[in-house]
Amino acid sequence: MPESPALPMRSWLFAPGDSAKKMGKAAASAADIALLDLEDSVAPENKAAARAMVAEQLAASDSSARLWVRINPLSTSDCIADLAAIIPSQPGGVFLPKAEGAADITQLHYYLTALEAANGIPQGRTAVAALVTETAAAMFRTGEYAGDYPGKARLVAMSWGAEDLSSALGASEQRGADGEYAHTYEMARSLCLIGASAAGVAAIETVQPEFRDLEALEKRARGVRAAGFRGMLAIHPAQVDPINAAFTPSAEELAHARAVVQAFADHPGAGVVALDGAMLDRPHLALAQRLLAEAGEE
Repeated sequence: MPESPALPMRSWLFAPGDSAKKMGKAAASAADIALLDLEDSVAPENKAAARAMVAEQLAASDSSARLWVRINPLSTSDCIADLAAIIPSQPGGVFLPKAEGAADITQLHYYLTALEAANGIPQGRTAVAALVTETAAAMFRTGEYAGDYPGKARLVAMSWGAEDLSSALGASEQRGADGEYAHTYEMARSLCLIGASAAGVAAIETVQPEFRDLEALEKRARGVRAAGFRGMLAIHPAQVDPINAAFTPSAEELAHARAVVQAFADHPGAGVVALDGAMLDRPHLALAQRLLAEAGEE
């Protein structure tokens, strides 16, 4: 089983793999996971140099479990080159873009298994997160990740993206006049959330490009957390603190969750209990237990 899922996954901060300065800032930030990027933020002519820089950053870190790498898609020749360069330095995980179903996780799993064996790394150590809505075909396969397939144990998170999907669709706009995502992209968000829930992994919200509007960022982060997301991608260090705050349970939330658990403990076998003038059933108990578990309380 991968070791990385034990880490919190509230904030995932991207840093271009061809910038030692930005990777260093991401690694030193309060982000739960620093995502060293070999894909979109690196020009084709810089990818070879970026691989070496990312490997160096990983090797120099004393906390490489929270340093992940976004590799290039499986359909490209860059993917194998990325993995061969970085796995010896033992990143906590790899972030797979343009994933199109369980078969892609299996293929990546086989690559990782071979490279782990070749480098004396415990089998299954390298975790995987997948971007699951970046192509039209991917949209139809978000339910596949819940199946039983080789590599399933590596998968710990699923995220979605609007930019690559809109490009694939030939769409010139992703959002309406009110700033909210159009129906197609809200559907992508929902399919990611539902697919992640079915697979038993964390759903991670996509980036907010307007990195200076921190108030809007925190509002959005709190909204998607309430919907079931467990974390959010960030493109600027300033976004990390608002995201962490939004995805950290408040003292009031934790106190209420403890009260819900206690109410059911006080009435063994009850399907419904009363608390603060409200009737609560077993799904409320499950939510409270999940919240406490995520906060480190059993």
